[in-house]
Amino acid sequence: MTVLHDAPVGGEAPADARSRVAELHELREQVRRGPSEKATEAQHAKGKLTARERIELLLDEGSFHEVEPLRRHRAQGFGLEAKKPHTDGVVVGWGTVHGRTVFTYAHDFRIFGGALGEAHAQKIHKIMDMAIAAGAPLVSLNDGAGARIQEGVTALAGYGGIFQRNTRASGVIPQISVMLGPCAGGAAYSPALTDFVFMVRETSQMFITGPDVVQAVTGEKITQNGLGGADVHSSVSGVSHFVYDDEQSCIEEVRYLLSLLPQNNREMPPAVASDDPVDRRNESLLDLVPADGNRPYDMRKVIEEIVDHGEYLEVHERWATNVICALARVDGHVVGIIANQPQSLAGVLDINASEKSARFVQMCDAFNIPLVTMLDVPGFLPGVDQEHDGIIRHGAKLLYAYCNATVPRIQLILRKAYGGAYIVMDSRSIGADLSFAWPTNEIAVMGAEGAANVIFRRDISGADDPDAMRAQKIKEYKSELMHPYYAAERGLVDDVIDPAETRAVLASSLAMLRTKHADLPSRKHGNPPM
Repeated sequence: MTVLHDAPVGGEAPADARSRVAELHELREQVRRGPSEKATEAQHAKGKLTARERIELLLDEGSFHEVEPLRRHRAQGFGLEAKKPHTDGVVVGWGTVHGRTVFTYAHDFRIFGGALGEAHAQKIHKIMDMAIAAGAPLVSLNDGAGARIQEGVTALAGYGGIFQRNTRASGVIPQISVMLGPCAGGAAYSPALTDFVFMVRETSQMFITGPDVVQAVTGEKITQNGLGGADVHSSVSGVSHFVYDDEQSCIEEVRYLLSLLPQNNREMPPAVASDDPVDRRNESLLDLVPADGNRPYDMRKVIEEIVDHGEYLEVHERWATNVICALARVDGHVVGIIANQPQSLAGVLDINASEKSARFVQMCDAFNIPLVTMLDVPGFLPGVDQEHDGIIRHGAKLLYAYCNATVPRIQLILRKAYGGAYIVMDSRSIGADLSFAWPTNEIAVMGAEGAANVIFRRDISGADDPDAMRAQKIKEYKSELMHPYYAAERGLVDDVIDPAETRAVLASSLAMLRTKHADLPSRKHGNPPM
């Protein structure tokens, strides 16, 4: 490899422009190759791609425009003055995904372990500012060892600048964090501030304090993956929205997600021509969903039947599985779907499900994605742990998110819709534009059995045959207050529909609501429950 110096040494400068251009191309090639073949081989040996290989997977072929590839740090001490590689360990720039502009930065683990120093941070700050100004998504490809210790507080200040920009961009442009290596300490807060987090099993970890510190302080022994690996964050903590087995499939799904999102909060999500008939009947729904409210079924199959070609992207698939949050298309237009999952905890709402749904509602509202909420919910999960851990506070997050949302909102009640959970899940009373119900719907304060035990307690206890009296009173309560048309008769449901017509009803309703305009009161910002 030819060594290129900062300035000609011991000789004359190149004689003409052609020589200088040749030197430029040689320098660019050296920068593109990276520090050494050995470093690249070491990266590949870990099952990881290099920064530029990742960018090539993310962006359309030949579309990448790099910014500041020749940047070097100016730090002194601890041997840094003798090691000043170009890029300073981060590759930044813009390109296209499916023909639309996307900004990106990728840590280069081969250089300083991807650790962030002053110059490294300034490059990221610049590309984030460009993304905000241009109104285009930002994708970070994270594989870094945290702050560069040799640069001290300036490295910490660099992270502060990133966090500030993450917050300023929140709800303005889509921000996606792709975790492809370690992310420890304060660095983990940048992904937490973004809209979506992707992780790869075995190779990516996120934690504030590593296993050694945990063991020193608490005595607990745990591996890096056990503490902050992809499976932990996708199923236990809820930090990661998506998890994959390899980088290629992970980055391909990032491209798919970008195809469902607008460029910024001033645009609508991209619509596509759909050859799935908008009036396609959903006859199979009559068999998929049992009329008996106590029998479980897979809500995913209901979603597949309704959306275009059965395709959807589920967010947080492995966390809070009693509720489904997904992006899909109906008649070629993107919608956000929130649905109870009767196969998990009977579809009940709990703390995690409330938080998961609230964040999803807020994201959809920020980026002009209409909401379809599909109910089959027996209420909030009872229990001492839920109450002591703040189910009131966390449930209120979902209520606040719906009440604050100005995008088109449609509620669809399949079966049970009991108590506060019915209200919270986008009922007409909190601002849903339209509410539809299947003839199997049961909307009530609580289930008929519980209601009868409360209302007719004395009648039941004083009867010669309490069981027969209880059964009679349950039947009486159902016929009076829980029949399928009770809510529709009082204007709380717009229509009771044939399940087979669900897709057509949703499509026509969403088309009507596409020009909806709603304003929130003038204020600096609300104060949502935390």
